[in-house]
Amino acid sequence: MSKPKAGLMTFGDERDDMWEKVFGNLTRPRHEEAAAYLNTLPIELFWDKTVARTREQINAQADRLAREKIDVLIVHIPCWTSPNLVVHGIQRLDKPVVIITSKSAATHGMVGFLGAGGALQQIGKTHLRIRENFNTPAMTQKLMPYLRAASTVSALEGEVFGFFGGRSLGIDTGSFDPMQWRKMFKIDVEHIDQLEIIRRADSVDEDRTQAMVDWLEEKTKKVLYDGSALTKEKLAYQVQCYLATKDIIEEKNLGFVAIKCMPDLTNNYIPQCLSAAFLPSTFDSNGNKKPVSMACEADGDGALSMEILKYVSGGNPPLFVDLSHMDHDDNVLYLPNCGAMCAWFAGRSDTAEKNLEQIEIRPSVRPAGGSSVYFTAAKGPVTLARLYRWDGDYRMAIIPGDAIELSKEKQAAFIEARGPHQLPTAFVKVTADLDEIIEEFGSNHISGVAGHYVEELVQFCKMTNITPVVFR
Repeated sequence: MSKPKAGLMTFGDERDDMWEKVFGNLTRPRHEEAAAYLNTLPIELFWDKTVARTREQINAQADRLAREKIDVLIVHIPCWTSPNLVVHGIQRLDKPVVIITSKSAATHGMVGFLGAGGALQQIGKTHLRIRENFNTPAMTQKLMPYLRAASTVSALEGEVFGFFGGRSLGIDTGSFDPMQWRKMFKIDVEHIDQLEIIRRADSVDEDRTQAMVDWLEEKTKKVLYDGSALTKEKLAYQVQCYLATKDIIEEKNLGFVAIKCMPDLTNNYIPQCLSAAFLPSTFDSNGNKKPVSMACEADGDGALSMEILKYVSGGNPPLFVDLSHMDHDDNVLYLPNCGAMCAWFAGRSDTAEKNLEQIEIRPSVRPAGGSSVYFTAAKGPVTLARLYRWDGDYRMAIIPGDAIELSKEKQAAFIEARGPHQLPTAFVKVTADLDEIIEEFGSNHISGVAGHYVEELVQFCKMTNITPVVFR
């Protein structure tokens, strides 16, 4: 799990007489208290033991924090301090910023706190303000989502998105503007022909291929070879494509990817379902690994939504699915995907075997055959989210919920309704008004991550000028 890198600067009164007579003895112990509290949180903290009072001290501390490449600046104003110097320090670092002070009546902290915050408003610098005492749930619950959001903004900067192929099946909502991404998120886009996967697959080492085939046959619930759509040769070919994609990602230093797949590869070569299952997961036949967000059908905004969810959760594996059906009676979203989704969700376990024993490798219904990775997502909290655009401007739909097990009757009805086209599915119960989702939601795809991260996503949207649309 990655941790936000936070810098702490405590600002003090620059007037020597007032510092010596009043504020020094109030500020110093509170500075130590702030650092001690922050060091209990799941973050990397960087701080100076001295209080920043003068412009020279502020510059020196800000420059040290810049060298540490912090994600976010925590500005601590325990007593009165000159607001212009606070703004100076913030501008010198130019990072997301949260201003904190306590509820103490003895320190004049709120005066400096509001003076600095008001000055930041005048120059259009977005920030979070927290007036709470340290070591309280209220402080932590307000602070941590902001720190995770800031860490996400930082993590996206400089990433390279691997875009394999082009628009799939006419899905316009998967399209995106690379230069808009460059401007908003500082993400670069590497366009790659998806036939590069096919070309590279032919040269994948036979031993690597066989090792993964053996692993799937031994560890999954079953591999349902049928002698036609799914044969040992076709499963091996899918494995080669997965390993080739991993190699391309490593060589080109890609952070996250989307692959067109349909209809070109599904009709004439092989579906890329093993990549959809194992790239975003925490494991494959080589052992534990970091998740790589991957969206099907060349869905750029879907892949970016996955990447944001991955980072706000501290590195958890993300999900990519269709918003396929709604049960208005039980307020449940039915979320299948075209042949695979992140395999970690089969059991939500850090042990690969516990996930794999819930998975069936089934014959694909696609013209080229191959396999689909079939399971029902395990129970647990989930946050669904999706970037989409209204007239060119980004919004983010945010839907908290819980993955559930359907009743046997509901499950049987769903299977019967789907017929031979059975797909891996997550069933997510939500409290949102489903009609409001129908009216607003801007895509046929949605992404998700285990856990509840609504406030993190809202803060991320504020930092990146995206309109958050929370359904709950």
